[in-house]
Amino acid sequence: MSKFEINKKAIAPGENEVIKLSVARLPSGTVINLRVHVYRSKNPGPTLLVMGGVHGDEITGVEIVRRLIVSGIFKKLKIGNVIAIPLLNIYGFINFSRDASEGKDVNRSFPGNMTGSLASRVAGTLTKKILPLIDFGVDFHTGGSTRYNYPQIRYTPGDAKAEELAKAFAAPYLIRKSTVAKTLRKVSGGMKKPILVFEGGESLRYDGYSIEKGMAGLKRVMHSQGMLDENPEPKVKPMIINKTSWLRASKSGLFTWTQQSGAKVSTGEPVGYINDPYGEKEEIVYAHKDGYIIGHNNAPVISQGDALFHIGYEVEQL
Repeated sequence: MSKFEINKKAIAPGENEVIKLSVARLPSGTVINLRVHVYRSKNPGPTLLVMGGVHGDEITGVEIVRRLIVSGIFKKLKIGNVIAIPLLNIYGFINFSRDASEGKDVNRSFPGNMTGSLASRVAGTLTKKILPLIDFGVDFHTGGSTRYNYPQIRYTPGDAKAEELAKAFAAPYLIRKSTVAKTLRKVSGGMKKPILVFEGGESLRYDGYSIEKGMAGLKRVMHSQGMLDENPEPKVKPMIINKTSWLRASKSGLFTWTQQSGAKVSTGEPVGYINDPYGEKEEIVYAHKDGYIIGHNNAPVISQGDALFHIGYEVEQL
């Protein structure tokens, strides 16, 4: 492709642009614009989407994309193009919220509707104006409220290109995860444009370890596609996880973990405990699978049935 257009703006080979896409207007009159950073090499090649902030409170994902932009690596493209969107859900970001204004999850609103609710408009803008231009992408996320995710890449089973990209990313954990209806990964997969989902850290917090792993993994993906010379060596050997299961609280109380994300655990091993607030009872939490903790709950007060540990099992060494 000698040139392509976003919002009727043509970007020629060798050019870089920041394009604003108007999404909606809030009741206050404030206009919601997406800032889309476009980088084009002079040489033809694939187009990569790099994105954060689908959930507005997942700040580590936003920071990864921001740092990649500031680092200047997208200006060093050997071939191809990069479309970088640091922050997709602007309303959620300014309101410290996962969701958009109507309480809807943007990542359950794809392919979206340009005349629908705010979440649907955000999804629709990405689907209509950005996805047709790309070949593959990486979408940076963190754990949800109070939940920490160890750095991991999630990709669609059976998608050979997605698996190739996931292995190139080489996060500590590579998780084969089926797609969910109305998500970006589901819709992009249907368009034959695989998108990896990176998870690392906890909402509303920076996590330096996850930022480091996210940036390095993206560079490795770009190198694997001939787009970048830089190719940082993974510091840990990645593992492929075929199945995951949440260990949930059997009672309510005050929760303390004694094993955290990244740890290898065995069935029956103590991983935490739950106390009542009066100092009268204590219950030990035991691992229910042999595997690795890929996420854990940092909430000190939990209710019966709450997710405490996310354990990955049926593991293969890459």
